[in-house]
Amino acid sequence: MAGSAHATLDAASRERGRRGSAGSARAVWPPAAVAAGFTLAQLLLVRPGMGLGWDETVYVSQVSGHAPASFFSAPRARGVSLLVAPVAAWSSSTALLRVYLALLSGLALFLALRAWRGLFPVRVVALGGALFASLWVTLFYGPQAMPNYGVAVAALAAVACFLRAPTDRGALWGLAGSAVLMAWMRPVDAVWTALPLLVLGLARRHRRTLLVLLAGLAAGAAQWVIEAYTSYGGLARRLSDGSAIQGGLGWHFAVVDQLRSLGGRTLCRPCTVPLPNPLLTLWWFALPLLAALALVLAVRARRTTATALPLACAATAAFPYLFLIGYAAPRFLLPAYALLALPVADALVRLLTPSAPPHRRTAAQSQGQGQSSPPARSPIRRPVVTALVCAGLAGHLAVQLTVLVHTVDNTTAAHRAWARTAAELDRRGVRPPCLVTGHEAIPVAFAARCASAATTGPNANITVDGIVGAARRAPVAVLVRAGSAPPRYARDWASVRVGEVRFYYVVPGAGS
Repeated sequence: MAGSAHATLDAASRERGRRGSAGSARAVWPPAAVAAGFTLAQLLLVRPGMGLGWDETVYVSQVSGHAPASFFSAPRARGVSLLVAPVAAWSSSTALLRVYLALLSGLALFLALRAWRGLFPVRVVALGGALFASLWVTLFYGPQAMPNYGVAVAALAAVACFLRAPTDRGALWGLAGSAVLMAWMRPVDAVWTALPLLVLGLARRHRRTLLVLLAGLAAGAAQWVIEAYTSYGGLARRLSDGSAIQGGLGWHFAVVDQLRSLGGRTLCRPCTVPLPNPLLTLWWFALPLLAALALVLAVRARRTTATALPLACAATAAFPYLFLIGYAAPRFLLPAYALLALPVADALVRLLTPSAPPHRRTAAQSQGQGQSSPPARSPIRRPVVTALVCAGLAGHLAVQLTVLVHTVDNTTAAHRAWARTAAELDRRGVRPPCLVTGHEAIPVAFAARCASAATTGPNANITVDGIVGAARRAPVAVLVRAGSAPPRYARDWASVRVGEVRFYYVVPGAGS
């Protein structure tokens, strides 16, 4: 009998294990499908051969042998450079780098969504991931060598791991890794994003979770802090220089600037362009409304923390870019969009899901009370709500695709113009070792395999005398907008116009 009982228990245990494994597999597939679709959409819609952008050039040049490293200004962190090093250190192929980053961004999104298992239903997690992944700004920057997407997915994972940590020791490792990645990419952004986590950890006295979070942030920011003392005159000086480069941190109402950038401007500085068509920004106004609805529904369902915490982190992540910086770029708000996605998805799912019927009393209770359970009320307005939500999502996707195609086309055209200028420089004898300065010098110099320099502005790293001295030893070119006058030292140099740019150049020993 005892053996029979043990056999029965073992069989039941195996059956539960099989059901758990099946349930776990079902929970994995929807986020995995979203992440795979995200990667495929990047490869199809954001051309791998688009060329490197200005900021990308700075990060990639730090580890690439293609050209000398560009000037690395105070606000930047080395996380992106280390992230691209496995490809950029041995290959100058932009297409290969794009494919690598697209695959990496899809994997990162899957891991971030996977961290939310058990905190939201699987369909909510999948829908939230799809909402975030389908934004034009997410698709555009996913395969780019830029820090904002990395901060976004790390923040999404960090909040989930923070919520799971008190009952799941494995989540502590996820929290530590997410905090490291956030601070590795952008230390100041990591602190802003983690503020609600720090406050909640202190309030609930989760000492171990709080210690892991602080250790992760410190480990990720360590290199940036050490570099501040070795290359920038100290931490306070680096923060001050970073503030100056960003126009001086202070009260700046940049909400309207962010709206202007939603039409496909990758940088709006100064942001004096007209507001885009309201149809392109309608989703942006819907976000706070849906977030508020999600919070109300969460409070009614008595599961407030899982919704309120990502919303709070989204608010602190967005705050400096909406109110402290006097210009805009849509990528700045990527962490906020990622953190808003799951609560918003939860609100949409609840709007689309019929209300559950009231709990029916047992037969004994009904007989004892002489009453029957009330009939479930039919949701009369449910089809209307469903139609409106589906139509809104379809329109939203159409808007995102339209802006994405427009942005990719414009960006590709700009990058090709830089490549044409670089090719003409090479044809005129401005070849390595060489120096390029002036208008858009950083991306053109990288394409021409030259060093870049500037005498003014946030990337200033040389004097006029330094440029004149370099021109005596090696080819030097200065770029100006077509129709503008060159610097005094280059007025006697030969010049060539390429599109909207004219460059003045000198090649020692070539008679220029």
